[in-house]
Amino acid sequence: MMNSRLSNFYKTNAASSTNTDTPLNIGSNQKKFNQHSSKGKHARKRKLREDTKRNSPEMPDNFNVFEDMIEIKRPKITFHDIGGCEHQLTEVCKFMFHMMHPEVYEKLGIRPPRGFLLYGPPGCGKTLLAHAIAGEFELPLIKITATEIVSGISGDSEKKIRNLFTKAILTAPCILFIDEIDAITPRRDVAQRDMDRRIVSQLLACIDDLENSDNHVLFIGATNRAESMDPALRMAGRFDREIAFGMPDELSRIKILEVVCRGVNLSGCFDFGHLARLCPGFVGADLKALVREACICSIKRVFTSVLNDGQSCNDERTIVSDTNNLPSNVSTAGSSWKINSELKNLVDWLKSGRQCSESALSNLSVKMEDFELALKHIQPSAKREGFATVPDVTWNDVGALDSVREELQWSILYPVKWNREFSLMGLGGRAQGILLFGPPGCGKTLLAKAIANESGINFISVKGPELLNMYVGESERAVRQVFQRAKCSAPCVIFFDEIDALCPRRAQSDSSGVARLVNQLLTEMDGIECRREVFIMAATNRPDIIDPAVLRPGRLDKALYVGLPNELDRVSILRAITKNGTTPPMHEEIDFKQLSKDKRCEAFSGADLQHLVREASVEALREYFIIQNDQTTAQKSAIPELVVRLKHLDTALSKVKPSISVKEAEEYRRIAKMYKSSSQ
Repeated sequence: MMNSRLSNFYKTNAASSTNTDTPLNIGSNQKKFNQHSSKGKHARKRKLREDTKRNSPEMPDNFNVFEDMIEIKRPKITFHDIGGCEHQLTEVCKFMFHMMHPEVYEKLGIRPPRGFLLYGPPGCGKTLLAHAIAGEFELPLIKITATEIVSGISGDSEKKIRNLFTKAILTAPCILFIDEIDAITPRRDVAQRDMDRRIVSQLLACIDDLENSDNHVLFIGATNRAESMDPALRMAGRFDREIAFGMPDELSRIKILEVVCRGVNLSGCFDFGHLARLCPGFVGADLKALVREACICSIKRVFTSVLNDGQSCNDERTIVSDTNNLPSNVSTAGSSWKINSELKNLVDWLKSGRQCSESALSNLSVKMEDFELALKHIQPSAKREGFATVPDVTWNDVGALDSVREELQWSILYPVKWNREFSLMGLGGRAQGILLFGPPGCGKTLLAKAIANESGINFISVKGPELLNMYVGESERAVRQVFQRAKCSAPCVIFFDEIDALCPRRAQSDSSGVARLVNQLLTEMDGIECRREVFIMAATNRPDIIDPAVLRPGRLDKALYVGLPNELDRVSILRAITKNGTTPPMHEEIDFKQLSKDKRCEAFSGADLQHLVREASVEALREYFIIQNDQTTAQKSAIPELVVRLKHLDTALSKVKPSISVKEAEEYRRIAKMYKSSSQ
């Protein structure tokens, strides 16, 4: 791959060109050749250090670069220890020219780039990549977390920054890495303290000094909030390149799992592809935690099976080989225990300090069932941080709406699936925007999640009011942050629910804050910064109050009406809700076709039908428990099975009423005719 070729090229001995006239005997002179290569490498590094010292500024006599105990690391990890980051590794290798071959830029007569910024969601591998760069190219790493720089004494933080860069210059060639750099680089125009502004100014000055010198120092910053950093730091000459880490797709998750599981004892022929499909929204740190949890589940499974198979110490499958010689402080009597026997055996085994038997260890391996169990305990960090994840809603959960589904497939699924063909037709340069409108409870949100799941792309759901903030500029910042996260996770769908709360008609609003918010949203939709592979979907009950500028082509290109279901649609929805009559279990006397013809169901939305099924299930449970409590022990066998019957649905129909009135339904149909995009 490209990054491997670049990496191998940089590692080539630059000094070997001085001995091109001497043939190499690979067999007999291999040791001599290795010594020569090593000498060439060390000679080149000595030259870099001499050049650095010659170009380093004069330090005061009382300056002590070690006063802040800045640690120099030499990482052992390499690119081989990173999975799913081939694009990022390729970009990094392009930056290593001036570190490994400074003569290239000297010949061209220009100053090389000095640094780059790594940004993306937490746990995606930014810090790991910085260590891998140092390990791959055998360079010293000066790593510090931004919060370690901050001090309560005036001027001390700026002094630490100066000391840090001076240490890097004296250690060159090296890599200077500041993690969580956003903590010390807030926007100076909104900074709350003078100290924050001074720290940013000092950091900018040190980076500029690095840029204007001949020192071979590569400066790397990492953050998951690039938008909160001072813009001056992100200009050319400081961070010359910004390398984004998005949410890993399925192929990237496979590669990450292969790296993480490299030393794990997996059972049989393990299917990483199947496991990767079960982990949408997981970043590298989540997958590592998943593997650790699966190992714990494996240990628990083996120990539980041992306890279930036999409690005797003589059983060859017991974890402890022999308990006759247990330490005196380990009690095996049950009189003092107020807990169950399984917990007692576990505690006794842990306190014994004895090693596991060979028979138990021979069965210890991690199976797919352990990973499936571990998935219940590991929550993707992306969900906690507000980043995109692939939803778990499928088309099996959606009833009817076939025409809307086809439109969504042509707008989102097919451009992702057949990207090359769409590009050939001139349709691959821009993602479409879609507005779903109609009565509440008809499946607009469900449709958005289902199309994202079918496409296998990430999904960010935003409730309109969630972005509103009373402080000036904060609502606009929240909009920018949503689009920035979507770009990091591309291909991605941004779904704005209740978008009418975000984009009311500006002429009808007296608030300048609303106008600014609409303008910011329009700017992001226009894609002044490229919006490639970021699809926008929005849902509303009131398209007539949305600002017309939002609905023009290039923003929300299509308006699709999601109306109340007809008779056939209600049958499809009922089957989807009940999983074809299995959840909850339906009695064979229930006919969904007959139920959908019932006059009481005519104005029911999908949400109303779901409410109907829930009420019928509650009625079935209520009847079941009443009969069970009334029956004697001898009559228990006569209790009917727990299923939903026709009488339960009749009772539920008497309680559940349509959420949309006839007048409201007519109004929605009138609005649908206005947009001429009705799916009916």
